[in-house]
Amino acid sequence: MEQPIARTTKPVQALLVVDMQSAFVSGDGAVPDAARVLDRTIDLITRARAAGALVIQLQNDGEPGAVDEPGTPGWQIHLPVDADRGEAILRKTVDDGFEETGLGELLADAGVHDLAICGVQSEMCVLSTARTALERDFRVVLPHDAHATYDIPAAEGISDAVPAAMVSRVAEWALGDEVEIVARARDVDFTKP
Repeated sequence: MEQPIARTTKPVQALLVVDMQSAFVSGDGAVPDAARVLDRTIDLITRARAAGALVIQLQNDGEPGAVDEPGTPGWQIHLPVDADRGEAILRKTVDDGFEETGLGELLADAGVHDLAICGVQSEMCVLSTARTALERDFRVVLPHDAHATYDIPAAEGISDAVPAAMVSRVAEWALGDEVEIVARARDVDFTKP
């Protein structure tokens, strides 16, 4: 299976920002390279807004006691949402941003066919949301430098620790050859739906 890294893509009509919540991108519990993924996500949001593309943020509702438990500081969306531009926050309780959130309907109502996805965690919510988008025949662009996750700790008798950067790359690979992976967020262009 070949998974080429695209240099440029045709414009996308929407940006999905997955779980960029304070617990995951700030403080001691942040993913490695949180500053990078925040910087790239801010750039994507800024350019999407300027082009009139739809911006949607997904927010995970963690279990009681989790760092992303609703109402806790870690649960809060870290980047501002511009409701005046029609931006939305969709809350979810599972990895897949489409499951029981209305995301599919929101994208369909806006006339979106092409979307970019960024955020955390690469192998969980980003992967699950991207996979469902592909299954629903959306064109999906995944900027390599705009998603991140945690290191996987060593497991005795199974494996050494796996660095977060490798976990993110494996998540991309797991999406197969239907996803468009671009090396840099700056290579993603936006347009109105």
